Amino acid sequence: MNTTKEQETKAYSHKRNSTYALYFTGAAISLVFAVLCVYMVTFSRNNKIEMFDNSYNSYSYRLAKEYLRGSIISADGEVLAYSTGDDAASQTRVYPYQNMFAHAVGYSTHGRMGVESLANYYLLNCHTGIGDIARSEAGDEGPLTADSCITTLDTGLQQVAYDSLGVYKGAVVITEVRTGHILAMVSKPDFDPNNIEAMWDELISDRNNSNLLNRVTQGLYPPGSTFKIITTLEYLRENNNSYAGYHFNCNGKFTYEDTTIKCYHGSVHGSLDFAGSFAKSCNSSFANVGLGLDPASFKKTLEDLRFGQRLPCDLPTSVSSTAIEEDVDSHNLMQASIGQGQDAMSPLHLNMITCAIANGGVLMKPILIDRIESASGSSVAKFNPEKAGVLMTGDESRLLTELMIGVVQSGTGTRLKNDVYTAAGKTGSAEFNNYSKDDSHAWFTGFAPAEDPEIAVTIIIEGAGSGGEYAVPIAKRMFDKYFGVY
Repeated sequence: MNTTKEQETKAYSHKRNSTYALYFTGAAISLVFAVLCVYMVTFSRNNKIEMFDNSYNSYSYRLAKEYLRGSIISADGEVLAYSTGDDAASQTRVYPYQNMFAHAVGYSTHGRMGVESLANYYLLNCHTGIGDIARSEAGDEGPLTADSCITTLDTGLQQVAYDSLGVYKGAVVITEVRTGHILAMVSKPDFDPNNIEAMWDELISDRNNSNLLNRVTQGLYPPGSTFKIITTLEYLRENNNSYAGYHFNCNGKFTYEDTTIKCYHGSVHGSLDFAGSFAKSCNSSFANVGLGLDPASFKKTLEDLRFGQRLPCDLPTSVSSTAIEEDVDSHNLMQASIGQGQDAMSPLHLNMITCAIANGGVLMKPILIDRIESASGSSVAKFNPEKAGVLMTGDESRLLTELMIGVVQSGTGTRLKNDVYTAAGKTGSAEFNNYSKDDSHAWFTGFAPAEDPEIAVTIIIEGAGSGGEYAVPIAKRMFDKYFGVY
């Protein structure tokens, strides 16, 4: 009798435990499923553009056959790209400015580039009114046009930058200091995006000119004397934010162990303090400065400035590099300190550092898109300025600004000196040919007005020569256009 009761009790207990286990397992599965659902919804919402642009997603191809691709418009209201056609399936993409915005606006066939790539999600989606949709479906109107992208680009500045670079290979980028807005972006050699279909095979096979390469964001060059901005920042950090007391006597060259550094074209600068060394861009003096720096600290400063890292930018960018390591030898330390040797930077990276100096040390993310509007003019999305970090202190940016003003007032950038605005800048003449010291890229980077900066300009002209002679006059045209000086 007792045995039977015990068996019944055990059976009941086992059944109850099994039921609890079943409930627990069901609850756990339900919880995991709910978490997965939340994750998938959150992931889809946060990554909708990446998922939309994925080559495995056929939805974008369907939309491309439903709507005319949206227009791309400059900040001053000029249409930079639009689509035309009786139906979306046979539409034609038109670029009214032809080559002028080639790399900034880009193209939308054979892959995508520039704004055409960045804004692809919006340029294929339509948020127009229900009435327009009904009339289009009824055949009363032509095909619907997808949303428009309003860029940060200024056609006036872009035109001057494009014309000023002329037949030279190189790049020009102009940005708004406080917002990171890219006002102009020119890369040469270029191409006409209207003819991208016909010219594609020729463009991708021409490796000598690399017309499709956006030199602003993806070109890597020895920065030459513009790198002395960075060497100076490290010097300030190791010397309690002071360059007082420094002195160097330049006889045109500086030798240490087996390495001799010469000043550009053998210039002899004579007796120099630190400000004079910076203004006159004395290679000998800065090789001497470099030898006195702590390589480990120098490496840390370069990491702070995003060397060896992807830049905070939505455009494809190259990674800048340098030879500075904790165990760097004297030869590479001297070369790196004057922006030669293994130093390599993109014009965009140099412009971002320049903007941070002008902005009290704060780095803003470079952006090309201001907002998205529907075909009827209603707001779809707005892209606000975005802080991307702090590269230096306010005192460091102030001291660098003082030195860069000296370059324009009494140094290698005097062609930029004028009575309307005060500019701050740094020139560079970067040697790139191991067999000829006469071959150099011409650099300039700077901002204005120095006392309350608004825009920053960075220029490289491949193989032109002196930055002060070739790049500075182009920079002056940019600043003059912006400030209305004629």
